[in-house]
Amino acid sequence: MAASQDSGLKNVVWQRIKTEILDDCRKPDEWKILILDFFTTKLLTSCCKMTDLLGEGITVVEDLYKKRQPVVEMKAIYFITPTEKSVDCLVNDFKNKPSKYKAAYIYFSDVCPDSLFAKLKTCQPKSIKRCKEINISFFPKESQVFLLNVPDAFYLLYSPHKEDDKESVLESMAQQIVTLCATLDENPGVRYKKDSLDNAENLANLVEEKLVEYYKMDEKDQFKIKTPSQLLILDRGFDPVSTVLHELTYQAMIYDLLTVEDDIYKYGADRMSTTKDKEARLDESDELFVKIRHKHIAGVLEEIPKLVKEISSNKKETEGKLTIGNLSNLMKKMPHFKKQIGKQALHLTLAEDCMKKFQPHLEKLCKVEQDLALGTDIDGLKVKEHMRVLLPVLLNKDLDNYDKIRAILLYIFVENGTTQENLDRLIQHVKIESDGDVLKNWKHIGVPIIPRSSQRKPTRRDRSNEETFQLSRWTPLIKDVIENPLRTQFSWVEAMLWTCCKSAGRAWEDMSAPTARHKQNTMSRDDRKTMSKLIIFVIGGITYSEIRSAYEVTQANKFFQVLIGSTHIITPRKMLDDIKDLTKLRAPKDTFTILEEV
Repeated sequence: MAASQDSGLKNVVWQRIKTEILDDCRKPDEWKILILDFFTTKLLTSCCKMTDLLGEGITVVEDLYKKRQPVVEMKAIYFITPTEKSVDCLVNDFKNKPSKYKAAYIYFSDVCPDSLFAKLKTCQPKSIKRCKEINISFFPKESQVFLLNVPDAFYLLYSPHKEDDKESVLESMAQQIVTLCATLDENPGVRYKKDSLDNAENLANLVEEKLVEYYKMDEKDQFKIKTPSQLLILDRGFDPVSTVLHELTYQAMIYDLLTVEDDIYKYGADRMSTTKDKEARLDESDELFVKIRHKHIAGVLEEIPKLVKEISSNKKETEGKLTIGNLSNLMKKMPHFKKQIGKQALHLTLAEDCMKKFQPHLEKLCKVEQDLALGTDIDGLKVKEHMRVLLPVLLNKDLDNYDKIRAILLYIFVENGTTQENLDRLIQHVKIESDGDVLKNWKHIGVPIIPRSSQRKPTRRDRSNEETFQLSRWTPLIKDVIENPLRTQFSWVEAMLWTCCKSAGRAWEDMSAPTARHKQNTMSRDDRKTMSKLIIFVIGGITYSEIRSAYEVTQANKFFQVLIGSTHIITPRKMLDDIKDLTKLRAPKDTFTILEEV
């Protein structure tokens, strides 16, 4: 984990796992086996390395779902989810004599139902030494980004075929958000943005109820009062523009234009003078990636050559245009800097690959997108005829259908919907008659498509004085949402746009002005900020541009940390595919099986 990320969410989770699990069952000079299921494997992988576990007395990590060799002389730590599948696997290890391990220390990632606890009684007597719930059922994706463990949440929440599943999905999401608050030792005020679908309201009320319930049960801090932090909940339809717009900052551009699977980027044998394919992981273990991920692509292409020159002892080697070949030669001449130069070569490759996708056709498209998204051109003049702006995109034979669909959607969003006749013509233009649902299905997430909506769009914060690139003038709406509570001149009219959940009101008020119901908070503004977090949760996915916004606001407000999360991170292509699939019927998933070791 990069040093700069030590105070981030990943480290908070790792410290809690160490305290609640590894320290809880620690004995001097005793090594243990750690057994994980799918969720906890992903959780541990996100916040620690095998060397970290070795340092905590873990000799081997095993997969709960695979058949494992007995190690009867060693004790095992089970860190698992409280599901029937996981508990059944655990019980099988200790049902008969001899047991698979000497003893078991069981730690559930979330609240375990009584029915599953009862199953543990079938294990061999005295085999279970400890059984606890530690309440960590979310993923710390980045230092300020968290994701929930709710597979297919988008389809289950928004598909018209899954209305009956919505309540249970929101219940699961609420429980996991509470474990986030518990991990952060926060009892935040909960607010939500009202919308036509009521998802945000229902989730906010569930979270508030479960927070009350959790802190009543918490042995360490019963009836914990509201902390100055805030949890704001929004539904995905609040800003559809940011989900389809081409974003030209580095991380967002990589995931939009290149093939990256599970944060792994594969580059071929001709890259960096190697003879076989390589893989690069794009996460916070790469300090250079952390440094440049939110920079505009133009800034990245300037930054990397500067970094190379800083570590080069021979200036001639880095004069002129920097290429992968030059970097390869530099690594041979400077083997002690091989790792650093290798990272720089990787990111130069990524940046150049992004530009290869961008320069032929996307540059002009990005100008059109910005004009449609903002409703104004580069000079700040209002665009009077949006269709005239869109038409060149529809006629451009070099653009693929996905790019044309994205532009059409921006046109519909800026118009606040369209007519059936106009929509049919647009579908015919891009020849997607069989896939028209990719446009029509946005109505299921609360975005006006047909007919036009008379509802006014939210007033945007004036950013005309902020420096920006011409093709990156759009600012995600969520940045306004995040910045509003932090502004000294925060308007109570703006505050009332956010509906308060029951006992959440006082915490919100602590962030701003007094009211007739509550006296002036005498704590200084800086003292309040020192202990404050703003947690943003977006139902239905977050974009990389929204993630960047959370980091930018945090960096501009040293005493206030913004955490942002959802069920998943979306790219434009994934968003379009998910939208298109909403009206498709899905077959039930396969049943669970224990895998044989190969």
